Amino acid sequence: MDIDAFVAVHSREWARLEALLGRSSRLTGDEAEEVVALYQRTATHLSILQSAAPDPALIGRLSSLVARARSMVAGASAPARRDVADFVLRRFPAAVYRAAPWWISVSAVCLVVMAAMGAWVAHTPEVQASIGAPDEIATLTEPGGEFESYYSTHAAGSFAAQVWTNNAWVAALSLALGVAIVPVLYVLWINAANVGVALGLMAEAGRLDIFLGLLIPHGLLELTAVFVAAGAGLRIGWTWIDPGPDLRSVALAREGRAAMGIAIGLVVVLLISGIIEAFVTPSGLPTWARISIGVFAEVAFLAYVFTLGGRAARAGHTGDVDDAAAGDLRPVAA
Repeated sequence: MDIDAFVAVHSREWARLEALLGRSSRLTGDEAEEVVALYQRTATHLSILQSAAPDPALIGRLSSLVARARSMVAGASAPARRDVADFVLRRFPAAVYRAAPWWISVSAVCLVVMAAMGAWVAHTPEVQASIGAPDEIATLTEPGGEFESYYSTHAAGSFAAQVWTNNAWVAALSLALGVAIVPVLYVLWINAANVGVALGLMAEAGRLDIFLGLLIPHGLLELTAVFVAAGAGLRIGWTWIDPGPDLRSVALAREGRAAMGIAIGLVVVLLISGIIEAFVTPSGLPTWARISIGVFAEVAFLAYVFTLGGRAARAGHTGDVDDAAAGDLRPVAA
């Protein structure tokens, strides 16, 4: 391929495209159409040169020209920081806010189950005997026993990572299995029952204050995140049953995308609770100070959701991606 001849034939088109891009804000309708045509031809020229004539300088020039033209023709993408800010300030809190009736209901039911299970275990020797032998229960509940040492046995950094991964997995299961409903209820039952059993055993041993002092600092935020995931998952399941005025596929896609946004946000929330569990819960701080940190984290999250999320929801945000990212819908008869 004769590079000089190729450049001589097409250089005017490249120069014209570059000139039009230089005044892109003042183009007429005909000039805008000309930009599209020149962009397509220049992209073809670049492809030919890349496969037939490895001239780095020329390829670099045309690559830059094609990229500029593509941004003008297709629209420049928003900076990543703008997408992150939109997610943090609007999409995530709006999605959690819209799902609030679901996760608040889940929270209330699970807390009742935990309290009832704890009372049942604490006041029923037969249930305690079915859980473990007296020496096994003593090993769990005694001062310095397994319940207390659980939070300080491993190095704080690795323990935080382990807790974060486990809780993120529970939240992910709740969201992913939400469309089937029953698996989410099972996951919630297992978690509520485990907490209730530990509560009952520690209360029967006269160490309820130790239990609450170790659970509340990280547990408020951690359990809230799990309840949010479960509520969002159940919302997806209900959308399958009752999609409302939309097609079932459209409604499920919308709620599914919003739920994935919730999942991404909860990764950060669970990371914070994991850090608290690893570094604050087993620390030498007074119990009131550790509990205060947990309460502050919980109040901050709820204020974030109901302030920013409520504002975003009232402005029309649903937690779903924008229309361009969601894709086109097939026309259907009304």
